[in-house]
Amino acid sequence: MTLTKHDGRQRVVIEGISPEVDGGRFPAKRTIGDQVRVEADIFTDGHDSIAASLLAHREGSDQWTEIPMHPLTNDRWYAAFRVSELGRYGFKVQGWIDHFETWRRDLLKRIKAESDANVDYLIGADLIEAAAARAKKAKAAADAKWLTQRAAELRSGNPVAALRTPATDSVLHEIALRYPDKRFATLSDRETFIVVDPVHARFSAWYEFFPRSASSEIGKHGTFSDCEKRLPYVAGMGFDVVYMPPIHPIGRKFRKGPNNNPESKPGDEGSPWAIGSIEGGHKSILPALGTLEDFRSFVSAANEHNLLIAMDIAFQSAPDHPYVAKHENWFKKRPDGTIQYAENPPKKYQDIYPFDFESDDWVGMWQELKSVFLYWVQQGVTVFRVDNPHTKAFPFWEWVITEVKRDHPEVLFFAEAFTRPKIMYRLAKLGFSQSYTYFPWRNAKAEITTYLTELAQTPVREFFRPNQWPNTPDILTEFLQIGGRAAFVIRLLLASTLGSNYGIYGPAFELQEHLPVKHGSEEYLNSEKYEIRSWNLDDPKSLRRLITLVNGIRKDNEALQTDWSLKFHPTDNDQIICYSKESEDRTNLIIVVVNLDPHHTQAGNLNLPLYELQIPEDRGFEAEDLLTSDRFLWHGPRNFVSLDPNRLSGHILKIHRKMKVETDFEYFL
Repeated sequence: MTLTKHDGRQRVVIEGISPEVDGGRFPAKRTIGDQVRVEADIFTDGHDSIAASLLAHREGSDQWTEIPMHPLTNDRWYAAFRVSELGRYGFKVQGWIDHFETWRRDLLKRIKAESDANVDYLIGADLIEAAAARAKKAKAAADAKWLTQRAAELRSGNPVAALRTPATDSVLHEIALRYPDKRFATLSDRETFIVVDPVHARFSAWYEFFPRSASSEIGKHGTFSDCEKRLPYVAGMGFDVVYMPPIHPIGRKFRKGPNNNPESKPGDEGSPWAIGSIEGGHKSILPALGTLEDFRSFVSAANEHNLLIAMDIAFQSAPDHPYVAKHENWFKKRPDGTIQYAENPPKKYQDIYPFDFESDDWVGMWQELKSVFLYWVQQGVTVFRVDNPHTKAFPFWEWVITEVKRDHPEVLFFAEAFTRPKIMYRLAKLGFSQSYTYFPWRNAKAEITTYLTELAQTPVREFFRPNQWPNTPDILTEFLQIGGRAAFVIRLLLASTLGSNYGIYGPAFELQEHLPVKHGSEEYLNSEKYEIRSWNLDDPKSLRRLITLVNGIRKDNEALQTDWSLKFHPTDNDQIICYSKESEDRTNLIIVVVNLDPHHTQAGNLNLPLYELQIPEDRGFEAEDLLTSDRFLWHGPRNFVSLDPNRLSGHILKIHRKMKVETDFEYFL
């Protein structure tokens, strides 16, 4: 046994550090301004007192900030710091035996028992002199002098009764603790990292539309100029991110016709996800949409409306993509010599060739795909919605996201990965900033509660940021197909309040597009994925006003801008779901109640945990419905609600906690 690898005098144990993803293999996620609360199990043998501190810095900086840690219960300690810059932060935890604190603690016990002796004060004098030496080394001359004098006083030989006060006063305690003895401190064995993203990684509202359907002229192919004209409509509803399907040239070989018809006719537009033709590939623009300058103008106009543009990145190629001719070895060949098109049996996508991530030229392919991201970053794009990332190699995503964010930490990656949970979570660990979720298919109270609790209240939240969408161009759920207008209202209220990030595919959503291509399918009839659609944005049945109201409520209430405070509360009707969210400072409390039945009025009692929500139990409180401006005076934990889907399927309630004042009147915070 060798004794040189580890100093056996390092007696403090550090375990269970959080946030730490997979033992520190991956970084946790935060956004600018967030507080990072670090916890760890810290303990030692015997009965000595210990102390601990958190060491944190921004990656690349040699300036570490030391923050004292404080004990919780059962040997759990914590400290917190705020992150103020984009990029990566690192932290470590250290702990050490605090001999001065141990001496002081035991001396106070001896004094209480009147068993203290001169030798006890001599021991203290030695410890104080050692602290004085450390203060001198730290160039704190005044503290060093004061500590030296106090040590001399304890060596004076005066009766113990005269030494008790100078040995235990708070000033000595405070100054001595400034200069701890860390000779045998234990330092956590690895640096743990945090990735800090822009705030819209945590809080955002997305709106998706197809550029080719943006023209106000029926049947005419839209352009970026038409998209610019659509921006006031989107911004006016309170959205933050405009997401568009791919804007690149569309392949002509095996082009799909309307409703995913494998046979197309002249004039059929094809699927935007069949990327590449003689006009170019992933760094080119479909000529019908305009030029690169037109696109830059569109991005600039979006920014003027406080909107970000999210670009769809689909790493796949149409058969006539330039990559196919120049880099045939990037694609998998079948025994007959043809290139393997994309399949998800029984579905066939003959218009798409997937990349082969086991290609002999995988290095060259990786570099080229990275250059696609960097090219569009140069054009002003900082948000990428990545199509089917789970069908590409995990090592590639970890590498490319790290590479891009190293120089562009403002860039976000949104994973379109409706796949198995562990795969979705792995993609998030690898660096994806947000992800779609199973929310579209969670309709019953129990499954909503179980799934959203997993996302908001388990360690998953350290790395997985959900973005809740009730519909997408690929997903028209049965609930939306058969539930009428109320179904769209229900899913809007749930998505926007359960999720601090949410989005809709419009105008299909606000106009309640609900017809499937066939029974049992989630594909839209006459889907925009294969043809141009014209939309009447002024249709009186539109949910535009409600969406605008909901997005305004989200922006006015900090409680709805994070997922971590989400808590569900019991109701005595399984068709009524109730949950709350609260701001970090606990000044903004929102309670949401939704009728999950789109066809019938549902009523029942809520059961609110008043103590947990800091609502006084001995007086009433006001619940203000931010959707209708109605106000309810509630008393106690049980309160009755009745929700008619023909009127409005939910409440978004701002809770005003009543406080008593000296005049015996009450006022609301």
